[in-house]
Amino acid sequence: MTNIQQDTEPTIGALAEEADAGSTRSIATARASRPKGGVRRFLPTLTPWLVTGIVLVAGVTLFGVIGPLLVGDPTTIRDSGLQGPSEANLLGTTQTGQDVLAQLAYATRGSLQIGLIVGVLATVLSAFFGILGAYLGGIMDEAFSLFSNVFLVIPGLPLVIVISGLVPREARGLWTIAVVLAITSWAGSARVLRAQTMSIRNRDYVSAARVAGERPWRVIAVEILPNLLPVLASQFVFAVIAAILGEAGLSFLGLGASNSSTLGTMLFYAQNGFALANGAWWWFVPPGLLIALLGMGLSLVNFSIDEVINPRLANVRAQRRRERRLRRAARSTRTGGTARVATAGHDSAHHDSAHHDTKGTGR
Repeated sequence: MTNIQQDTEPTIGALAEEADAGSTRSIATARASRPKGGVRRFLPTLTPWLVTGIVLVAGVTLFGVIGPLLVGDPTTIRDSGLQGPSEANLLGTTQTGQDVLAQLAYATRGSLQIGLIVGVLATVLSAFFGILGAYLGGIMDEAFSLFSNVFLVIPGLPLVIVISGLVPREARGLWTIAVVLAITSWAGSARVLRAQTMSIRNRDYVSAARVAGERPWRVIAVEILPNLLPVLASQFVFAVIAAILGEAGLSFLGLGASNSSTLGTMLFYAQNGFALANGAWWWFVPPGLLIALLGMGLSLVNFSIDEVINPRLANVRAQRRRERRLRRAARSTRTGGTARVATAGHDSAHHDSAHHDTKGTGR
C-alpha cells in the first residue's frame, strides 16, 4: 500500500509541473505576439548601435554647450605660436598663439547651432509642401509638387556655393548660411512625406474624421501627423547631418559665416596657416574628428529610426523582440521548474524520514 502511494505522488506532481510549464509558455507566447501600443511603437529598439549613437551625440553636444563656459577667450593672441599640447594648452596653440581647445569648444557650439536651425527649417518646409499639398490634393498638390521637383533637380552644392558667393561677406552670418542650406535640402524629404500622406489620407479613420466634419488642420494634426513622426524624425536627423557637413565644406572653401566660429572655419584657418605642412596636427585633427564623431553618432541614430519606418526592418525588429521574450520566458520556466523539483525532492525526503520515524516509534 505504501509503495503504491509513493509511485502515484511523483506522477501527479510531474503532471502538475508540466501543466504549469505549458501555461507559462502559452502566456509568454501571447505576450510576445502582442503588439506594442501607444507611443512605444514609434520608438526605435534600444540596440548597442543606438546607444553608441546617443552617447556620441550627447557627448559632442555637452562639449559644445558646456565647453565655452569652461575655457578662455578663443581670440586671445599669445606669443607661443604653433605649440603642441601642454598643461597650459591641452590641445596646443594656433599660428598666432590662440588656444585650440577654446576655439574647438566655441566652434562646436556654432556647428550645432547651424545644424539645429537647418534641421528645423528643412523639416518645416518639407512638412508644409509635402503633407499639406498631398492632403488637399488637386491644383494645390500639383503646384506644391512642381515646386518641390524644381528644387529637387537643382544641384544642391553648386547652388549653395553660388548663393553664398553672391552674398557679401559682411552680411554672410550664421542665419544666412543656415537659410541657404535649408532651402536647398528640403525637396527630397517633401517627396517622401507626400507619398506617405497620400497613403494615409485614404484610410478609414481619416475618412471618418472628414465625414464627421473635422477641420482640415485638425485632421492633419491629429490623424495624419502622428503616423509621420518617425519619418519626420529621420528627416530631421538627416538634415542636421547634411547641414553640419555642408557648412564645413562651405567654410573650408571660404564661403562660411563671417561672424561666427564653426568647425569648418577652424579647418579653413588651419589650412591657411599651413598646419599640415608644419606638422601641427593638433590644429586640424580635433575639428575633423569631432565632425566625424558627430556625423557617425547621428547616422547610427538615424539607422535605428529607420527600423520604425521600414516595414521589413520593423518585422525583423519585432521578430527579434519575440525571440528575446521567449528565451527569457524559457529561462524563467527552467528556473521555476528546477526550484519546484528541488522543493518536491525536499518534501519527499521529509515525508520519507517522517514515515521511517513513525515506523520506528511503532516498533
